[in-house]
Amino acid sequence: MAGLQPGAPRPTEIKLHQKSRVLEIAFDDGKSFRLECELLRVYSPSAEVRGHGPGQEVLQIGKKDVEITAVEPVGNYAVRLVFSDGHDTGLYSWDYLYGLGADKERLWKEYLDRMAKEGASREVAPVAGQPPTKPVWKKL
Repeated sequence: MAGLQPGAPRPTEIKLHQKSRVLEIAFDDGKSFRLECELLRVYSPSAEVRGHGPGQEVLQIGKKDVEITAVEPVGNYAVRLVFSDGHDTGLYSWDYLYGLGADKERLWKEYLDRMAKEGASREVAPVAGQPPTKPVWKKL
């Protein structure tokens, strides 16, 4: 999925829906995808997330409410997404974005399964000594 493959579909439109935290991307082959900011963040193509080789991936936790604050074009082959948690080192090539869209359901399931296996959470952990930003209610 990394790199721009010859003949790969190219985007015709990219829209950031900030309220719903979704990046919508339409391609010249007629397909379009709605990619949640959280999915894009946890599957960032950066070395920080993917590591430097197979098996070095770093599980991204606490990204449920992450937002994209900027979408910056990189040449004619990619965009750099800037996230509200400060992450900005991933270059999302057109074919990488297309692959995320095409495999979204499988990738999301793998992410949730890995979170469950690690006992991790999609929620942001509260900072020690500070109250949580939202009240947490437990069902009795």
